Amino acid sequence: MARQIERCRHCPRLVAHRERMALVKVARFRAWKYWGRPVSGFGDPRARLLIVGLAPAAHGANRTGRMFTGDESGNWLYGALHRAGFANQATSLSRSDGLELTDAFVSAVARCAPPGNRPTPDEIGRCRPYLLAEMAALARLRVVVVLGKIAHDGFLAAARAGGQVLPRPAPRFAHGAEHRLPSGLTLLCSYHPSQQNTFTRRLTRPMLDAVFARAHTLASAKPPPREPRPVARGGGPQAAG
Repeated sequence: MARQIERCRHCPRLVAHRERMALVKVARFRAWKYWGRPVSGFGDPRARLLIVGLAPAAHGANRTGRMFTGDESGNWLYGALHRAGFANQATSLSRSDGLELTDAFVSAVARCAPPGNRPTPDEIGRCRPYLLAEMAALARLRVVVVLGKIAHDGFLAAARAGGQVLPRPAPRFAHGAEHRLPSGLTLLCSYHPSQQNTFTRRLTRPMLDAVFARAHTLASAKPPPREPRPVARGGGPQAAG
């Protein structure tokens, strides 16, 4: 799946932008060889928690090749995951920095760095099969944390495209909101840990920590017992065995 994602060239605007950023670079990363390709999800394949972000940053994941790695948004995210017990360290600098996730998987609704950090609805739609495939592969999935309104809407669109029945009205985005979906998944909402939100203190570390503490509680709770199947009654033939 990762190899398929990394070869994707479906969106000409995004292909041009990610490759141009990989050539232009920025002064502080001039010595880096940028990834410059789509970025696949990262984490524990047995995860019960899925984190859905927006897209790779031009000089973050587009440089390092790993989701939320190499920028301040990633430091905020992995710091919170570390404090909640999902990560073995609080920083995410490169693909070889030793970071490991336990019971968590990080993905996004778009896989290429977009101009202005804004993928178009069509570009998100073309990426949707990749998010669906990752969700399908996470057989133990119980909790989804969406980082920002675009990730929230993108996840709900993917869930709907995957055949999930969503409540009406659809779950609304608000920081700290919690929604139990008919599929059994719990959806938790958080502001994105972008510098636009963290510098203005719209999002603080305690606010982000509270979301992932709740995610940990929900992911590790015992599942509710299954309802017993009804016993056939009447005069019809009974199954043997």
